[in-house]
Amino acid sequence: MIPRFCSYDMQEIFRIGLISRPQGIRGEVKVMPLTDDPSRFLKLKETIIDGEKYKIISARLAGDAVIVGLYGIADRNAAENLRGKYLCVRREDAAPLARDSYYIADIIGCKVITDTGKTIGNVTEVTSAHTDVFTLDCGGGSVARFPFLKDALVRVDIEDKTITVKETRFSEIVCYED
Repeated sequence: MIPRFCSYDMQEIFRIGLISRPQGIRGEVKVMPLTDDPSRFLKLKETIIDGEKYKIISARLAGDAVIVGLYGIADRNAAENLRGKYLCVRREDAAPLARDSYYIADIIGCKVITDTGKTIGNVTEVTSAHTDVFTLDCGGGSVARFPFLKDALVRVDIEDKTITVKETRFSEIVCYED
């Protein structure tokens, strides 16, 4: 199974959605999910926006988005003030992960090495797509990007902050920038 990720803000606060715009006139907001399972919003009771807690009073799926109602946001003007802000949760309130899945916050900073022991670089960014793309700082201003493919992966060790990849497969899929 290809590991999936939840987006992050910091080590203990995770970004789970981006408010794109108000929805209607009753203060609801349209949220673009930053998780691999938008239905998680349906069970969410509370969120953090700009450091302030909000009780979630309603949530429903709408195509690739989620429409969310927040306690204290009663009209379109109040909802408009939230445009472009992130819905976050504390790590302990985040949805549990499936086996072989990781939070992006735990992947950022991991050292990527090959199965032959060669150090490639440190993960600085994960771009979520159908296949997540890792960006690495390889030192000296060099950057590498590669899709996180199951057939290139040997091991992810979150405790040791290392990701081991198969050198031969990695060389086929990596893109270096100087």
